[in-house]
Formats: sequence, C-alpha cells, structure tokens
Amino acid sequence: MTLERPIAPDPYELLPTVPAFTLTSDDVVNGEPMDARHAHGSAGGENVSPHLAWSDFPAETQGFVVTCFDPDAPTGSGFWHWVLVNLPASVTELPRDVREADLGDAFTVRNDYGEQGFGGAAPPPGDRPHRYVFAVHALDVERLDVGPQASPAFVGFNLAFHTLARAVIRPTYQVKE
Repeated sequence: MTLERPIAPDPYELLPTVPAFTLTSDDVVNGEPMDARHAHGSAGGENVSPHLAWSDFPAETQGFVVTCFDPDAPTGSGFWHWVLVNLPASVTELPRDVREADLGDAFTVRNDYGEQGFGGAAPPPGDRPHRYVFAVHALDVERLDVGPQASPAFVGFNLAFHTLARAVIRPTYQVKE
C-alpha cells in the first residue's frame, strides 16, 4: 500500500477571506514539528493540547471557537482533532492540557476519533509530515447555535457566517516508520 497523494490545500484558503489576528503558543511553532506530548496515545503521545494565546482580534468580537484540523490525513476529508465552541470574548488564552470543565459554558464537539475534547496528532507511520492547523475564530455572536452533538463540519458551516477574523498557527507532526 502507498500513501502517495497530492498535498491537500490549507482549509482556510478555500473559504472567504477574513482579517487575521495574532495567535501564539508556548508549545507549538508555525511550520515546526510538535513535541510528542501533543500526539495521540495511539501514536505514543500524551494527548495534551498545546498552550494557545491570542490578541489583536476585532473590538466587536463577542466569542471564540478554537479548532485543530489535519488537512493531510489520508481520508479525502481531512481529520478534525479539536473543535472547542463558544468561548467567551473574555477568554484569550488556553493553558496546556486545558480541560473542558474549566471553560464554563464552552464545550467540545466530538472529534474524528469519536471523542469529546482534544485528540492529538497521529499520522500514519512513514507518511510525510502532517500540518495541524490550529485556528481561533473571532465571532460576531456570543454563541454559535450548535450543541455538543454537532459535527465539526456543521460547526464549520456556522463559522462561515459568523467569523469576523481568524488567527492560525500550523505546526507539523510525523511518525517515522
């Protein structure tokens, strides 16, 4: 079996353009490999979400959604690792290994592992480095009209109509054969 395939486009290059703001992390660097602690247990990692902090978002921001997507997964539809919905506008930082219970009314929808919460990187062994697109979406509403049983795609559909601006960081991860 071979995993040879074209490189998938960045998902946000396919959507309407929105202004950018600043996203930083103590744990991940744009274009650089992530530490194994941010990998899924199935790939020998600790399944720990990275620290994220954001600033310079539009003044009219009423809430945030945080997502992590792997466009390089050999699925034809990528792989959703994290969709954290309805963070209040007052939250501008997530600590490493954040727990949903610490986020008030915010919640995660099921990721493509079938789990609620963060699911770390787990590209197939021997495949090229995968990009993990962490995005913070600044919203023009306090809350998206979705519940915890929504799919990541349905959240994304709703984001298309409520995103004022977006901040993105794209670390990579690879499992050697």
